[in-house]
Amino acid sequence: MTKPTKDSGKMYKEINSAAEFRPILSKGTTYRKLAFQDVDFYLLSDELQDCWFSDCIFLGGKGITHLKSRMDDKCLVFPSFSDLPFNTFRNSLYNASSLYEGYIPGNPESYSDCFDAKVYDHYLNAGKLSTGIKETLARYLHDHAMYDAVNDFLAGYDERDIVSIMGGHGLSREEETYRKVALISKKLTESGSLMVSGGGPGAMEATHLGAWMAGRSNEDLDTAIDILSSAPSYKDRMWLDTAFKVMLRFPQGQYRSLGVPTWLYGHEPATPFATHIAKYFDNSTREDSILTIAKGGVIYSPGSAGTMQEIFQDAVQNHYLSFGYASPMIFIGEKYWTEEMPVYKLMEHLVNKGKYKNLLLSITDSIEQVINTITECFEISISLIR
Repeated sequence: MTKPTKDSGKMYKEINSAAEFRPILSKGTTYRKLAFQDVDFYLLSDELQDCWFSDCIFLGGKGITHLKSRMDDKCLVFPSFSDLPFNTFRNSLYNASSLYEGYIPGNPESYSDCFDAKVYDHYLNAGKLSTGIKETLARYLHDHAMYDAVNDFLAGYDERDIVSIMGGHGLSREEETYRKVALISKKLTESGSLMVSGGGPGAMEATHLGAWMAGRSNEDLDTAIDILSSAPSYKDRMWLDTAFKVMLRFPQGQYRSLGVPTWLYGHEPATPFATHIAKYFDNSTREDSILTIAKGGVIYSPGSAGTMQEIFQDAVQNHYLSFGYASPMIFIGEKYWTEEMPVYKLMEHLVNKGKYKNLLLSITDSIEQVINTITECFEISISLIR
């Protein structure tokens, strides 16, 4: 008698938990083209009786050894790396709770015992540029898992609503620019944008603070900044602790934001204000990811070398309309971007000379103008490809 089969089609259907697989389980069935990511099959012992697998992928997880006799030779099995401090096949993004698991608020010294610190220590000990095949493979598999989790997370958003803010990690919580970035992010979040940043301190933290405080008054935001300003720099001992104090005082359950930090800069702690965190080992993958997904526009607050790199990388994507249309490039701080770091004048010159095309450039000190430009520029960008 031929066993019934369940085929998910040409593409592999992802299964990320036992709970997700259970509703489609039935005895005597052969499952095809399923990709199981970090699934605990021990939770399905009874339901898996007389089930078979063909052309399926098993990425980490538990209880897979007991299933091997039911797999055909088309199945691929990637076992877990049990001796590493991170899960190479993580099936979801991080958040403050998972990234800082082991950290005790009020005890900043406990940071060294948290998950994030342990992974960074391992990263340094193994070598930032490790050539060991097992270590490099584990890092790339982890980053692939992050990439996959980001795509799953963004599936519920219109790509035009995803906006990024770039800027320096050294921006103090006491500076006016920090408050300005937070206000811009707050207002854009309230208007429906998903805010994205590099997920670190400085302007990146201000981005996620603004999103975290969405739905509250500007006075509440000022109160939050006052609390944070007692530890103005990420180098301050209480930097992380003050962030958790703000989160406790002003809980957030409605609005979301995405931080994309990297262990390459692990000495710069990731901001816990990002409700969803995709932390990568490979920085080039991480930076490309931020610019690629921010199709609603990129806002540049004052920064240095890293921000400069992002500006020109973004310009290339827009010049070639790599993703079908151009996204606005908005610079905050006229004096900074025309005098201290005169990259805006250079960009304008290159556009006027025809070296760059399709760049939707603007520069301002006005919060409202930034928000209006995000909306207006999308209509212009669509017209470029008609």
